[in-house]
Amino acid sequence: MTASSPPLPELSPRRRRLLDAGLHVAAGQALRGLTHRAVDRQAGLPEGSCSAYLRTRRALLAALTEYVAGRLAADVDELAAALQSCSDDQDRAIALTRDLFRRWLDEREVLLAQLELSLEASRDPELAALLGTWRARLVEVVAGITASRGRERSTERAETLVSSFDGILFAALLKPAPARQRFLTGSLNLLMRSLADAS
Repeated sequence: MTASSPPLPELSPRRRRLLDAGLHVAAGQALRGLTHRAVDRQAGLPEGSCSAYLRTRRALLAALTEYVAGRLAADVDELAAALQSCSDDQDRAIALTRDLFRRWLDEREVLLAQLELSLEASRDPELAALLGTWRARLVEVVAGITASRGRERSTERAETLVSSFDGILFAALLKPAPARQRFLTGSLNLLMRSLADAS
């Protein structure tokens, strides 16, 4: 099994509270609404609290990107650990991977913040590098699933799967709330089985 992601830096309770607030602001107002003042209001802290920790908007954006990427990477590492018990059970591996994505859809604000930050990262190499770490980890884990079936080009298959996951998650967000999980589950089952079983 592959190595886990590097441990996240320890956050003080106040800094974590601010970054949680930043996540909610980014998810609810998009990045145009991500200001120090908005984060302070969301966190219920005196004005100036966020700027005392993160002096510029750039620093706030980078810290929030690292925070969201770290949360996602921790989830992927939990998946990797669970997959260790799967051995050659392809169905179980698919179910565990699907369950992670269903949880991400339930935790909608993290997913929305990640999507907002991904758009910004497409124009910003530094942010792209921060987000790329957790995504590369997910590709690595999925590649392990396909390689366990003896499939060639497992990394290429995994890249295709993870890119497709992005689209499925976004499409699920656009569905009415009662239909999201059903759409996600059906789409992931179809995609993962078709690519895992392809020659």
